[in-house]
Amino acid sequence: MKVARFQYEGEISYGVLDRAESGEGVEVVELVSDPIVAGYDTTGRRIPLEKVRLLAPVIPRSKVVCVGKNYLDHVEEMKSETGGEVPEEPLLFLKPNTSVIGPDDAIVRPAISDRVEFEGELAMVIGAVAKDVPEEDALKYVFGFTCANDVTARDLQIADGQWTRGKGFDTFCPLGPVIETDPDLADARITTSVNGEVKQDARLSQLIFPLSRIVAHASQAFTLLPGDVILTGTPAGVGRLEAGDTVEVAVEGIGILRNTVS
Repeated sequence: MKVARFQYEGEISYGVLDRAESGEGVEVVELVSDPIVAGYDTTGRRIPLEKVRLLAPVIPRSKVVCVGKNYLDHVEEMKSETGGEVPEEPLLFLKPNTSVIGPDDAIVRPAISDRVEFEGELAMVIGAVAKDVPEEDALKYVFGFTCANDVTARDLQIADGQWTRGKGFDTFCPLGPVIETDPDLADARITTSVNGEVKQDARLSQLIFPLSRIVAHASQAFTLLPGDVILTGTPAGVGRLEAGDTVEVAVEGIGILRNTVS
């Protein structure tokens, strides 16, 4: 099921994507409220997808938890700048919820950075309060999955020696276009393209730490709340974003997250 958060005629609502009743195209079936906390009761209204503006499918209640160095090829490409050691456990950092934007929103490069880069990732959306959960049960706490871009001011990340500022600017966490609640991610392809040219191309089976391990490990440090988001790491191929660029993160079975750069 694909869950959307959208704007239509000036109002923000939640919905699920469904084949149009006519048999042609896709419609958004409007929900009464946020399904993460309120379930799937509908208002009965169906709106053609092309008439709505898709928004970030979730605004995290408290935090975005991120995993660094979770693909071996990315560890290798960044070894001269952030070290080449492979983590023994998931390496966690946070982005503020103010960094979240949605599909087609602009990534704004801060004036104090000369090197803003893309990092395409799979994101997990938490659906229930999770604290100290065992790995074998961890995915039961995940509501669904979406595409993410862990935008990074690389020069500031390196200069600071830690990652909060370089990864926490407003607009540095695009999410979307929808939350897929039941994708087949065992070997799903993830790509990032800039102006139509593929820059990152990997499979989720290449993750160093599996999704269940990430959720369990994060829950040992933080109480995960419904609507919190976990970014799972980026593969090799990260690179610069310039004004006027269009960057697209695609995860097989979920969709394409597209943003412009200003």
